[in-house]
Amino acid sequence: MRENPYNHIMTLVQTLAKTTLEGGKQMLRFTGVSQEQLRKTEGVLIPIAPLGEEHLPQVSAHLLALSEHDRYLRFGYTATDAHIQRYVQALNFERDEIYGIFNAELEIIAMAHLALMKDAGREFSSEFGVSVAAHARGRGYGARLFERAVIHARNEKVYQMYIHALSENAPMIRIARKGGAKIERDGSETEAFLRLPKRDLDSRVTEFVADQYAKTNYSIKEDAKRFWNFLAKVQEIREGVRDARHQAAE
Repeated sequence: MRENPYNHIMTLVQTLAKTTLEGGKQMLRFTGVSQEQLRKTEGVLIPIAPLGEEHLPQVSAHLLALSEHDRYLRFGYTATDAHIQRYVQALNFERDEIYGIFNAELEIIAMAHLALMKDAGREFSSEFGVSVAAHARGRGYGARLFERAVIHARNEKVYQMYIHALSENAPMIRIARKGGAKIERDGSETEAFLRLPKRDLDSRVTEFVADQYAKTNYSIKEDAKRFWNFLAKVQEIREGVRDARHQAAE
């Protein structure tokens, strides 16, 4: 039986509606609505931006800011600054997808790495890893990054996602389990395997809309940051002129 195309149309409309709603919430940030009030709103679309080589300084800053324990959970060992720098330099933006969630200062507060493995003669698969800054936890960013990675993997015709985590990394295991992954624990280490459905119109449109929204959101934050930097410089100049006048009057 053929699938009703009306269902795809309704899904697209719902996706666009969510995007419009979130765009409105972004504008409210400039009218005095607190960040806490916005975080309490359920179902919003989080701006998740695909990262490129131009974001390497921000990627490095985010990972280096992780505590020793957080580095241990993310990489499976206590990564030193040198280890992290080597990891960052080895990122393959042509093959893999790296995603980031930015704050108003354009600092990465949550990041995910989807490593794609496309070996000839074998079923395509992928591996997922995520890190969230300590002050940004409890907002569901890890789960949202996982959902975003799943959509991209599907659209790349990758139908299996693999997660390797330390058994004590409860948040990562919870994300995998909630996503429907099969969990296999072996002492201090846990593996999760998730079978992904095939790509469809909904997955492709969802990724397109999510990318466009993230790009728009990033541009708005760039403009806002330039504006506030400009005001800060103007204020600095005014204070300098005022001090010079006081000195001349003495």
